[in-house]
Amino acid sequence: MAVSKRIRTDLALETTERFAEENTEIRGVEIQEEYDEEKDVRTTVVKIVTENGAKAMGRPQGTYITIEAPDLSEPDEDYHREISEEISVYLKQLIDLKKEKSILVVGLGNAGITADALGPHVVENLRMTRHIIREYGLRGITHEKMHRVSGIVPGVMAQTGMETAEIIQGVVAETKPVVIAIDALAARSVRRLNRTIQITDTGIHPGSGVGNHRNGLTEENLQVKVIGIGVPTVVDAATIVLDSMAHLLDALEEAEQKEFLEEMIAPNLYSMFVTPKDVDETVKYLSFTISEGLNIAFSEI
Repeated sequence: MAVSKRIRTDLALETTERFAEENTEIRGVEIQEEYDEEKDVRTTVVKIVTENGAKAMGRPQGTYITIEAPDLSEPDEDYHREISEEISVYLKQLIDLKKEKSILVVGLGNAGITADALGPHVVENLRMTRHIIREYGLRGITHEKMHRVSGIVPGVMAQTGMETAEIIQGVVAETKPVVIAIDALAARSVRRLNRTIQITDTGIHPGSGVGNHRNGLTEENLQVKVIGIGVPTVVDAATIVLDSMAHLLDALEEAEQKEFLEEMIAPNLYSMFVTPKDVDETVKYLSFTISEGLNIAFSEI
């Protein structure tokens, strides 16, 4: 449906679902799904393996891991700890941590806007070690081997007057790290807000989910490996209208659906994004979960 294609999402999983709804086969895309009934966690791995698959998906070739955990928005420390361990496991699959010793975590977003503050909060909670190792060696942290972890919150262009990629390029040139970029995302489904984590080895494009396209933090641009981690915290307002009318639309022919939606969904809804009312508390939980996952992954080699 033309209208549904206009609704933005940063999740590769949701793009594959749209093709499934339209009974369209996506060549060059491999999908694996695993469900842990005890934890109530569903993990889907989408691998785009060909250029044709990348073109159809509208995303770069690479691996996209989506962890769906319905209780992520709840203040359950044990549950969040389990998800942190899941994040650690998948990071180790995407990064050769025995080879890569230097890690730079980039907290993307605007700390002054709650729904966009995930990245800055993750960096706040990280265990930084690069400065200690440089000053005192590994004896300063009582480990024989450990990753050199550093972090930066580059802000947004309206605050700095610079592209985030420009700032990060300077840091990368000095430290030669693997870059872990953390950002808030946009989702197609309301049920995935603050309950889903996407991890990808294709990097990240700041602001793309809300149509604010900036230069990407990718291996091509930075010349180092870039991992993107994101959580959808906002949803396109048009999605809510579309979902609310789903049953009515089922009774209409496709041509009638298109005409009806074009009349019902005002164009300005496609530039409006909605976030849950408890987003401030939820982002706090999520930032701890992701930062702890990073701390676990990088604690020892």
